[in-house]
Amino acid sequence: MAYSLISVERDKDVPRIVLVTLKRPAVKNAINKAMVAELHSAFDGLREDTEIGCVIITGEGSDFAAGADIGELRERKALESLAAINSALFAKIENFPAPVIAAIRGYALGGGCELTLACDIRIGGESAQMGQPEVNLGIIPAAGGTQRLPRIVGLGRAKELVLTGWTIDAREAHRIGLLNRVVPDADLVAEVKKLAGTICKKGPLAIRMAKQALNQSARVGLDAGLAFESTAQALLFESEDKMKRMTDFLDRKK
Repeated sequence: MAYSLISVERDKDVPRIVLVTLKRPAVKNAINKAMVAELHSAFDGLREDTEIGCVIITGEGSDFAAGADIGELRERKALESLAAINSALFAKIENFPAPVIAAIRGYALGGGCELTLACDIRIGGESAQMGQPEVNLGIIPAAGGTQRLPRIVGLGRAKELVLTGWTIDAREAHRIGLLNRVVPDADLVAEVKKLAGTICKKGPLAIRMAKQALNQSARVGLDAGLAFESTAQALLFESEDKMKRMTDFLDRKK
């Protein structure tokens, strides 16, 4: 399908990797309703392809996404907020079967930062600037920011970022755990593709089950999480991939 505000491309070297790029560089890839609709369509289509091993999200130009489109936000009313326009998309990305990695350079603010929070792994270029400045505009982060951010960086640091509206650089984002790693901007996409390639070499079903189990850890109590983990493992124990990989391992050991 042809898109105007995003692009969706398979990696030439590792076809199981898909690169999704936000393409509104003139406005620092601000996320508007039309882009949200295209991202919904893209991830719905990608979900049907069981061969996909990893998805990378990045932004065209010098920024990831400077936030939601402020012009649209200013006109939104209460019912539109309750419709959870951006939140529904980010939940879809968080629950996507395969791992999703955010490759971040420049601004990832507001809704752009919340989009990265919905990803499984966040890798930043040295130019990355991240934050939740919504209180400066008289609103709050309401596309998952008040819920996912504390789970990633801890409640105290999340409160500091949200209540001050501060923007932090890549080094500080890495220090508090918001970024998994920081690399030179010029190497960002290559490094993220290398990481995605490593994931794609692992057991496909094991990766998907591991992601689901890890997501459950932030949603349910310990007993329920352990029950999910055991069930997932039981399914994997009966898989052909498990048998082949373990047989190959033992053969190499011999």
